[in-house]
Amino acid sequence: MRLAQRLFYYLGGFAIGLILLFFFLGGKKTSCNYSPSARVLKNIRIKERVFSKQVVLDMNTYRIDTADVSYILTKGSVDFSKSNTKLDSCKTYIIEGEIEEKIISMFIENCDSIAKINTLEIIN
Repeated sequence: MRLAQRLFYYLGGFAIGLILLFFFLGGKKTSCNYSPSARVLKNIRIKERVFSKQVVLDMNTYRIDTADVSYILTKGSVDFSKSNTKLDSCKTYIIEGEIEEKIISMFIENCDSIAKINTLEIIN
């Protein structure tokens, strides 16, 4: 077999494989959350969120709603140097994100079934 024929068969099989891959994975919500920050944020997002009374007051003061909190939990970043991940029961994380040119920092306790947002601060 000549090189051109081998290349043709290889590219044909590769194209068929890509089409099958897109067909099987196209309708699913697959994601590649391999970084530690992405895994922590996804873990917090799938749990029930509980807001402390102070956080509710701060949200009203700064005009932040739960959609903004969800956005920060999607696009924000975890500050592991300020977080305490060594605890057995509820690990605590500092999550920072930007909304409308305001940097927001949240202190979250990530327990087994709930994620409690204890503090919310505007940094600037």
